[in-house]
Amino acid sequence: MQTGLQTNFKMHGMIDMVIKAREAAISKAMKVKRILPFRLRRMVGPFIFMDHAGPVANMPAEISSLDVLPHPHIGLSTVSYLFGGQVTHRDSLGVEQIIRPGEVNWMTAGSGIAHSERFEDPSSLAGGLEMIQTWVALPEKDEEAHPSFTNYSPEQLPVFTDKGVWMRLIAGDAFGLHNAVKTNSPLFYLHVVLQKAARLALPKGYAERGLYIVKGSIEISGVSYAPGQMLVFNKNADPLMVAKEETTLMLLGGEPLSERFIWWNFVSSRKERIEQAKEDWKQGRIILPPNDNHEFIPLPEDKSRPAGSSPRPEPLS
Repeated sequence: MQTGLQTNFKMHGMIDMVIKAREAAISKAMKVKRILPFRLRRMVGPFIFMDHAGPVANMPAEISSLDVLPHPHIGLSTVSYLFGGQVTHRDSLGVEQIIRPGEVNWMTAGSGIAHSERFEDPSSLAGGLEMIQTWVALPEKDEEAHPSFTNYSPEQLPVFTDKGVWMRLIAGDAFGLHNAVKTNSPLFYLHVVLQKAARLALPKGYAERGLYIVKGSIEISGVSYAPGQMLVFNKNADPLMVAKEETTLMLLGGEPLSERFIWWNFVSSRKERIEQAKEDWKQGRIILPPNDNHEFIPLPEDKSRPAGSSPRPEPLS
């Protein structure tokens, strides 16, 4: 995997930036491609974080080494979406949910929640574990909302197909598609598969838009883009993507929020709220999942960085 950073500005007057994913570790055996946040681009719409895990074809000797132990969040919603395998989610609310491919799992941390992600059934991972997790920052009025978790089945998520294009709406509104996934601000999030030579434009009507190439490759205005790259577009751009081979994309964006600070697993519009969250986790005021409370990820020691920066490595999930 390439781990360098690459940015190109105002290419063809349409693309603001190309972000190349870099490697990060979220557990003993799980490495991911981290796309957001990026030092020159923290957010795309309300999306402030994006990780691509897998595909994991070879299971480690101890499957538990993939597990992400209980850890806290504030001020955001986590959105988990699987292509293969399964993961068991447990959280402070007592929710225990097995997450399978094609489902949307939307956890709103709000004022504070802890959760874990466990890989407990080796047979379910035989076909390869692969997932995308994003974080959606909450509007200021919702940052202290009561935590919640909702699982949406594939049947609740509309699918559109046409001339080599398949897409599923994960959340928001795009291309005339709508679903019941509860969001807190205007956004769109799509899983798209293009057959070779298929063409697709971006959704319109949003201030910030981007796409991430999961696999395959696309061409825009004669320039090719490869897996592990995120393209962030100018507001008025109207690009036409052409698939060079069968290609999987994640399209996302929405209306921007005010400035957000991010430190470890905490997101807030206020630096002092991040400091409070640190102390809350250290003092046990954010409770552990009642059915997964025998271990947890401690607060990272990072005295050299102020709130608003992101320590590395990050046990983020």
